[in-house]
Amino acid sequence: MRNTNENHWSRTIEVQLDSLPNLSRSELLKLWRHSYGSDPPEKISDLLMRQAIAHRLQVKHLGGLNFSTRRALKGLLEESGAIRCSPHSPSKRVTNGTVLVREWHGVTHQVTATEKGVLYRGKLFRSLSEVAREITGRRWSGPLFFGLRTASGDSASGRK
Repeated sequence: MRNTNENHWSRTIEVQLDSLPNLSRSELLKLWRHSYGSDPPEKISDLLMRQAIAHRLQVKHLGGLNFSTRRALKGLLEESGAIRCSPHSPSKRVTNGTVLVREWHGVTHQVTATEKGVLYRGKLFRSLSEVAREITGRRWSGPLFFGLRTASGDSASGRK
């Protein structure tokens, strides 16, 4: 790596984000390990690694919203009519690169959708439901657990 991890991470967030496109795969792997504390999935693309590292950097330096705050903000937007989604809205589909965050028993859990499945703590899972089971120890609907669906089966954005 051009600099030690400590030097890289101590630079301003702007410099860190600007440097990501120029990093080699081996440098990205080192940053991933530093950021997530584990190896990335074997076949993760450089682009997805850059995006995940950039997201982690921004949350670390700027903070992130917890699950209940994001849900409350979304509810306010829906009530105001600023956003409208049908139950089958494409925005509720988890596409490659989508990052979902859920707070569970005081711990924040983040997953990233990939072409091959769902990335959680450096491990690739086949579905959101497998990740929800990993987190809770019980069978859960992944879309329900991550707030994409309600208990009635409607999309979360379709609630009144």
